Amino acid sequence: MSEGWYLYILRCGDGSLYTGITPDVERRLEAHRSGRGAKYTRGRGPLELAYQELCGSHSQALKREKQIKSLPRERKLALIQVGGGD
Repeated sequence: MSEGWYLYILRCGDGSLYTGITPDVERRLEAHRSGRGAKYTRGRGPLELAYQELCGSHSQALKREKQIKSLPRERKLALIQVGGGD
């Protein structure tokens, strides 16, 4: 995995989407799956990594997270389909 911060989107077992940032996507996904991640993802498994994007710095990742979180669900799903990952 490259140096820097990533934006990621998880697809939860209930069909909802969760967006977050991290410097280590695999470690963060494991934290979510084991219940040590965000409160939102607890009890919503199984969790699937649907999208990841290298953003560079922490500041850039925060800005991108804010952009993605403001998108309607349909636009997030389109991003996942087009991007599909890093």
